[in-house]
Amino acid sequence: MIKYFLICFVLAGLLVVAAALVRGVRTDLPPWEIFPDMDRQFKVRFQQPSSFFADGVAARLPVAGTVPMGYEIPGKPAARGGIAPGAFTHAADYYNTGRFGEFFGDGMPGEIAVGQELLARGRARFDINCAPCHGTAGNGMGAVSKYWATPITSLHDPRILDRAQTPDGALFFTITHGKGLMGPYGGNITVRDRWAIVAYVRSLQMSQSAGGVAQAE
Repeated sequence: MIKYFLICFVLAGLLVVAAALVRGVRTDLPPWEIFPDMDRQFKVRFQQPSSFFADGVAARLPVAGTVPMGYEIPGKPAARGGIAPGAFTHAADYYNTGRFGEFFGDGMPGEIAVGQELLARGRARFDINCAPCHGTAGNGMGAVSKYWATPITSLHDPRILDRAQTPDGALFFTITHGKGLMGPYGGNITVRDRWAIVAYVRSLQMSQSAGGVAQAE
């Protein structure tokens, strides 16, 4: 065994020496890369030309008629007041952060009027952005849970139901910045739609609790 080990050791040493001897030698051949680490990728780089397009510019203008992610196409032209609802702002007030200083607030901000329209909007945004993981019932049994080893948080968890532990501002903050394995949605969902989701989650929790009480009775 020792003999074979020494032979392998010597051969490995010769390979290392041979590889070291060619360092610094000029050649037109590409270098050997054991771990390329994705140094070269077929992608567009910022401020770089591209021979793929006729004008030689890699960065392309948006397709005519498209709108930013998180917005909707207005029902009429902007000249007649058709402005896409919602906004992505970065103010430090409760409406934009869900916090009063260092503390999370509870309840809807004054800019939000809770009603059927808001809840319908919250449900639509929830089904698009949240239900794939948390499930349409909010129980953490969405489609992703079938392929994800880590349990997904149920929105009916007692810690989330307890407004002292998880007030509305904390839910808004989590949607905005993410938590744990959940990524942030602040760049995808407008401020108003995030509050709409919070309102819908609370109504979803109330409906599930009411169902449980009715069954118990």
